[in-house]
Amino acid sequence: MTDAEIYQGLVDAVHDHRLLPGTKLVEEKLGAVYGVSRTRIRQVLIRLAHEQIVTLAPNRGATIAQPSVQESREVFEVRRLIEPTLLRLCVERADDARINALSRHIDEEEAALQQRNRPLALTLSGSFHVRIAEASGHATLTRLLQEMVSRTSLVLMTYGETLPAARRNGSWADACNCKDHRGLFAALRERDAAAATERMLEHLHQIEAALCFTLPEEREVDLLGLLRPDVVKPTGVAS
Repeated sequence: MTDAEIYQGLVDAVHDHRLLPGTKLVEEKLGAVYGVSRTRIRQVLIRLAHEQIVTLAPNRGATIAQPSVQESREVFEVRRLIEPTLLRLCVERADDARINALSRHIDEEEAALQQRNRPLALTLSGSFHVRIAEASGHATLTRLLQEMVSRTSLVLMTYGETLPAARRNGSWADACNCKDHRGLFAALRERDAAAATERMLEHLHQIEAALCFTLPEEREVDLLGLLRPDVVKPTGVAS
């Protein structure tokens, strides 16, 4: 397994809310999950720390980042600044094939929700915004938005108002609303940048307004079960 695959596996686990803020990432356990050395795991964690997905602390190791209230507000502020530009560029530059691909992406998101595949639905929800960015042709802003989408997942897991009940029920509230995405897509299809921007800003405002700024309790997690659900642990093996 390559470092890029390990990195993407951890990012995906954040996006679909399997790895919660504050989760300890023990190098030995991650090495066992992915079948690689601690040295390689450490390099991936350093990259994730640079992107503010992971926090590295002396004598405490790595944990999934837990954004503060101020940091959470800043994430949405940055998104409100850059996503209108990405929408405008998408309208100007994206061909019909890319626009139609966005519609198919929403179809996949809705299908995942209907199948009660919440992890996939959450991942598709965030990546919808990234696909708009990619269609804009602005590589630098796209990389920034990818980081903000990851940070948004952490914010939603930390402060999402419905999350405590959702955790008890073994499911998660939607990060984004498919109907909002449909309305946004309709404006993009009509090449109406102003309407698309208005709907995007309203969409982001609704997500931020639903946050409840109280911190969840810490808990121990089974990294092997979360990151490699295909692997069955032998009886008596600690997580």
